[in-house]
Amino acid sequence: MKNRMKLFYLVATLCAGSVVQPLFAAQPDPTAGYPNKPIRLIAPFVAGAGTDTTARVIAQKLGENWGQQVVVDNRTGAGGTIGVDLVAKAPPDGYTIGLISASHSVGSATNSKLPYDLTKDLRAITQASSLFYAVYHSPAVPVKTIKELIAYAKANPGKLNFGTSGTGTLQHFAGEMFNHMAGVKLVHVPYKGSAAVIPAMLAGDVQVGFGTLFGVRPHVPSGRLHVLAITAAKRSPAVPEYPTVSESGVPGYVVDQWYGIIAGANVPTAIIRKLNAGIIEVLKSPDVTKRLMADGSTPVGSTPEEFGAHIKSEIAKWSKLAKAANLQLGQ
Repeated sequence: MKNRMKLFYLVATLCAGSVVQPLFAAQPDPTAGYPNKPIRLIAPFVAGAGTDTTARVIAQKLGENWGQQVVVDNRTGAGGTIGVDLVAKAPPDGYTIGLISASHSVGSATNSKLPYDLTKDLRAITQASSLFYAVYHSPAVPVKTIKELIAYAKANPGKLNFGTSGTGTLQHFAGEMFNHMAGVKLVHVPYKGSAAVIPAMLAGDVQVGFGTLFGVRPHVPSGRLHVLAITAAKRSPAVPEYPTVSESGVPGYVVDQWYGIIAGANVPTAIIRKLNAGIIEVLKSPDVTKRLMADGSTPVGSTPEEFGAHIKSEIAKWSKLAKAANLQLGQ
């Protein structure tokens, strides 16, 4: 009787296994056929901005490589918050992704009322590029180096204004970090976008700026604007004549205007991996590299894990500055 029972259980187990095994084998591959419809790439800033340009370069090439349209959707407002919130709340199928910038890490560090948590409600796909800022000034400020700018600012407290693309942006915090680390007080003057800063400086409304070299460079040969240094960690091979702020009198000062691609937190890992591989392939293509470098950007192409860790480290960096310099925004 015991032998019969053992045989019965053995057969039952084998039969159960024969049923369960196909169930596991039948689990669908989330990347099978993906993408089979257009992908929406949300750019949370205005058309013509660095985020928009980068998004369009990536979208065009990715669409060509995959044979499926990637549509850039500019959803502006609230300092880039509206567009990212749309990505966070989109169906988790991989057909809505977004491009973020370093300014979003600043927002996460200073604004407790954001409708999303950048590290929990969204998933990193890859860092697309890295871009340094130039520290520049009008010829009305009689300085030629960062050390001279610091000395002039200390001798004339509150008389130098620095223009930015808005409160809570990376340009704003680049200036505030300079204030904090150099022990000076440049007065912040926010504008509605970076495109308004240079005309304001040429008109004499602001005297110092932290912005892309791409926008500043056309005014340098004529002497209408002067570049003092760049915010990168080391000198750029593209402009080796410009020293870094760190080597020029503010040790440790580094500001990186990075751009990266994200998706909703519940998008399957397999799709995240496929997007990562596809976008990295795009970033390695010579035509895309050439186009991004023309704007002063360096293509990166990191893993999801690397980019996720970078976002967290950036939030920690700006949180530390906000606390040390008592900068509380959006509270």
